[in-house]
Amino acid sequence: MSVVPDTAPAPAPPRPDVFVAVLAFAGIVVALMQTLVIPLVPALPALLGASASDTTWAITATLLAAAVATPVVGRLGDMYGKRRMLLVSLGMLIAGSVVAALSDGLAPMVVGRALQGLAAGVIPLGISIMRDELPSERLGSATALMSASLGVGGALGLPAAALLAENADWHLLFWVAAGLGAVAALLVVTLVPESAVRSGGRFDLVGAAGLSVALLCLLLAISKGATWGWGSGLTLGLFAAAAAVLLLWGVWELRTTAPLVDLRTSARRQVLLTNAASAVFGFAMFAMSLVLPQVLQLPAETGYGLGQGMVAVGLVMAPSGLVMMAMAPVSARVSRAAGPKTTLMVGAAVVAAGYGMSTVGMAEIWQLVLVSAVVGAGIGLAYGAMPALVMGAVPVSETAAANSLNTLMRSIGTSVSSAVAGVVLAQMTIPLGGTEVPAEEGFRLVMAVGAGAALVALAIAAFLPTPRRPTTP
Repeated sequence: MSVVPDTAPAPAPPRPDVFVAVLAFAGIVVALMQTLVIPLVPALPALLGASASDTTWAITATLLAAAVATPVVGRLGDMYGKRRMLLVSLGMLIAGSVVAALSDGLAPMVVGRALQGLAAGVIPLGISIMRDELPSERLGSATALMSASLGVGGALGLPAAALLAENADWHLLFWVAAGLGAVAALLVVTLVPESAVRSGGRFDLVGAAGLSVALLCLLLAISKGATWGWGSGLTLGLFAAAAAVLLLWGVWELRTTAPLVDLRTSARRQVLLTNAASAVFGFAMFAMSLVLPQVLQLPAETGYGLGQGMVAVGLVMAPSGLVMMAMAPVSARVSRAAGPKTTLMVGAAVVAAGYGMSTVGMAEIWQLVLVSAVVGAGIGLAYGAMPALVMGAVPVSETAAANSLNTLMRSIGTSVSSAVAGVVLAQMTIPLGGTEVPAEEGFRLVMAVGAGAALVALAIAAFLPTPRRPTTP
């Protein structure tokens, strides 16, 4: 595979700190889309004139679109320019935000949210641009910050979205999202150069279609299985279809000369184990986001609920995002001193410790803030190590595609986490005011499962190749 220079005009490289700040801001803006509608979820049926089960498509559509877009946009970035695809992704975010802001019905809202999901490739594209443009001494901390922006945006977006939703018309949420997307796009156009590293070649349309169909079947079954029934013909049929299409897709990818995903590279020990650890880690990190908001909002009459509003939920979750950001340079320093394998293992151990704390301390708000911050620290460490591990084992010409696949594996892990937690909490309930709410034991079990998943990620990371001792230049 050849690397061809890019002759298109591009801005001159800015100072590294400005360059990194712009890309991290773009990543945070995209990550905000994850939590943007959470404060609206209870009110969506009334706002959109649809049933509660139908309005869940406003969340599911984003998940499905992101899963499809991430590997495709990553490969297109390697082939035709990472900055170009970064701008296309931000354009999708802006368009989707405007469509949602103008909507008063379910259909346009779902379309808008799907368009927002198509921007999910911004973070792996940003990491790849950093690899191409930054000096090696800045790359570790920069990619750690960019990788952590996925969690930072999600954590910081919740309190901001809650404040807007409670004090203004809900359409303003999406107008603000469109404005932030426009600012990010303008900064990228002005301050981010196009990488000269391109692989060229022909885009694998068959591979893209096959992977998209497989992911849609898999994630649709995972996200809707609880509603449709895990043993229903539709759910089982989607799982079977996903497995069959993935098998055929793998055969195609191994035989075609220009695959969407180079499975031979992906099968290398370092890449394979990093992606496996990422999927399990994605499972682990999402348990906190599922449990803490519910514990905070359940009424005190339950004996364990804290009776707080959505703004309080956001303020409790926000420290995790700030800690993730603060841990990015720490992650880079640990990786330089001991290798990214060690950093990933330490991060997984810290996440497990945070969840362990939650099993004995969820009775006070300060305890939940502490749990949120500790888990956020572990996520910040681990997220900073993952791109370093991936980029250390793939050619420069496949950086965006490889990072996109790693991001996709994390997303699949969070989707499975949501489904598992939903099953646990639905089975362990107590009566309250004529309805059923999750029991305290259910919340503790979900957090314990999160701790166990973090320990599994730690065990997988232990089998990564031992890093070579760095040489002094």
